[in-house]
Amino acid sequence: MAATSQRKERHVSKPEISVQLYSIHAQLDADLDGSLRRLFEIGLRTVEAFDFVRRADELKKSFDAYGLSAPTAHAILIENEGVATPDGLLSVPPAEEVFAAANTLGVQVVIDPFVAPSRWATADDVQRNAERLNASAKQAAEFGLKVGYHNHDHEFATQIDGRPALEVFAGLLDPAVLLEVDLYWATAGGADPVALLEKLGDRVIAVHIKDGPMRPGITAADMPSDQQPAGQGDVPLAAVLAANPELPYAVIEFDHYEGDIFDGIAQSYRFLTDTLG
Repeated sequence: MAATSQRKERHVSKPEISVQLYSIHAQLDADLDGSLRRLFEIGLRTVEAFDFVRRADELKKSFDAYGLSAPTAHAILIENEGVATPDGLLSVPPAEEVFAAANTLGVQVVIDPFVAPSRWATADDVQRNAERLNASAKQAAEFGLKVGYHNHDHEFATQIDGRPALEVFAGLLDPAVLLEVDLYWATAGGADPVALLEKLGDRVIAVHIKDGPMRPGITAADMPSDQQPAGQGDVPLAAVLAANPELPYAVIEFDHYEGDIFDGIAQSYRFLTDTLG
């Protein structure tokens, strides 16, 4: 009950619109300040940080210049060595460095973005993942932070005793650990996103607003090239938002976009402002 009450105080009737900076990772590497200025010009005032440990001071300078905040951020927490993702290797800085950099940027929740499909194959795997994230939550609390987990499709496609692995995982997490539901990947994995958010309840701190055609057999391993701006694909984004008006954050993300990424983000931003009213 307390969590619901806090949510109402912080976000009156609609989520705060954010964007996951992974969407523009190439642009950030080329021109960090200019890329963040483009997000500001679109209308965004909230972002979700990515690859922030090595450049926390640089990010903070631009955040301050454009009035941007990053209440959530992505960093590997469950694994303790480099993580191979569909588009490359993610480094794993020591947890103390992750949480210290999060403090520098004013981050409140550090979210693990990816644990490989092979780590979700059995009940023991799921137990391991939950135990590691619970341990990370205790360490994060020493920095005044919370932690969470972000899904792809495989946590739903994999069944543990007839239940999606993600749901089993959620039941093993400490109450303080949060979830960020990627609506595109949850749908691709076979979940009904509206029913899923109702089941997970106040543990959901954010959703990833991502869209595209739901082709048979789509997986994160494919790195789909046909993702679309929000509202133009098959993911029931409007229905999810209508059913969850007290959701804290709606985070625009593209894993890959064939067009101009800033135009894609702008179209998604307009969809959200129109949908949320």
